[in-house]
Amino acid sequence: MNYSIALVPGDGIGPEVTGPAAEVLDAVGDKYGHVFNYVELMAGGKAIDACGEPLPPETLDAARQCDALLLGAVGGPQWEDLPGHLRPERALLGLRSGLEVFANLRPAVLLPQLRAACPLKDEALAVGHPEGKAAFDLLIVRELTGGLYFGKRGRIEESSNGHSPGAAFDTETYSWAEIERVLRSGYAAAAARWKKLCIVDKANVLESSRYWREVASVVSRDYPDIETSYMYVDNCAMQLVRAPGQFDVIVTSNLFGDILSDEASVLTGSIGMLPSASLGSPEAPLAKGGRPMGMYEPIHGSAPDIAGQDMANPLGTILSAAMMLRYSFALEREAREIEAAVNTVLDRGLRTRDIAGRGGGAGEKIIGTRAMGEAVVAAIGGL
Repeated sequence: MNYSIALVPGDGIGPEVTGPAAEVLDAVGDKYGHVFNYVELMAGGKAIDACGEPLPPETLDAARQCDALLLGAVGGPQWEDLPGHLRPERALLGLRSGLEVFANLRPAVLLPQLRAACPLKDEALAVGHPEGKAAFDLLIVRELTGGLYFGKRGRIEESSNGHSPGAAFDTETYSWAEIERVLRSGYAAAAARWKKLCIVDKANVLESSRYWREVASVVSRDYPDIETSYMYVDNCAMQLVRAPGQFDVIVTSNLFGDILSDEASVLTGSIGMLPSASLGSPEAPLAKGGRPMGMYEPIHGSAPDIAGQDMANPLGTILSAAMMLRYSFALEREAREIEAAVNTVLDRGLRTRDIAGRGGGAGEKIIGTRAMGEAVVAAIGGL
């Protein structure tokens, strides 16, 4: 079967990590008789330099014609002084809203090969874990197209009498429908896991969070077999570093999900290891197979300090490609093959610099971005 993938390398290390991910996809395709056709598109800083805007209309139009989108990263210091609506990050917001993807799935799993990279003791990891193991396997479902990042914002200029230097504001707004649909995405995920859902908010202070709880009190009735709990975001941030094993699925707002998933990444060994999938609903743009459009990307940034040095970890992007196979193309066997290949490479002691020197000792071998991608490709061939 043929699939069309919008490929947005982006800025910094983005092109370096999307290249190996495409090679891994091609290796799986060759093995199982699939053809992946890539449509390379511009977004972010490079689009600003070439077109004067972070998300050219033709990029979004072309992406909508594809079955899924794979993104590297956007941003860099050379664009930091631009006004907000012209910064590279606006491309991400535009793609998410334009493709109608609203649920961002960010798994955080402690792989046994990287156990020493986790700063927590075994006793802490075992607290709350359903099997009492010194491990964690949690999923953060982040609302993606509402809240503070999409709300009304602006500046209040200096008053005419000169007594006030001005101010700035951002507004968080959520509708019932926006909250309900991401909650249902979270419940669907929990139903396939340990059947525990934690809704994270700041309901003791924020009216929008209190509204989240109102919606959840209604939606939760449709999922009586799922254990639903609530937690303030500051407590959740503490609990993630105290006892992450207690969590199964966390559902939260755009801002809180952004922060908490980055915190969880530290516990896995490196932010370079974490993939993500941004999904819509059956009413969203559909892939050729009738499945919702998906947008896939590692959760790390463009890392301009190491760009061009063959040092970036491509595994988060490669694992994002596996999520694409699972969620957009329903190719579960192929997705598991990529995940198994990543585990095989780590079992052999191969490490990029960000995960080196942790748990493998003298048995580890530090390799570059390209070599890590090649090793995963080779592992697929040998499985």
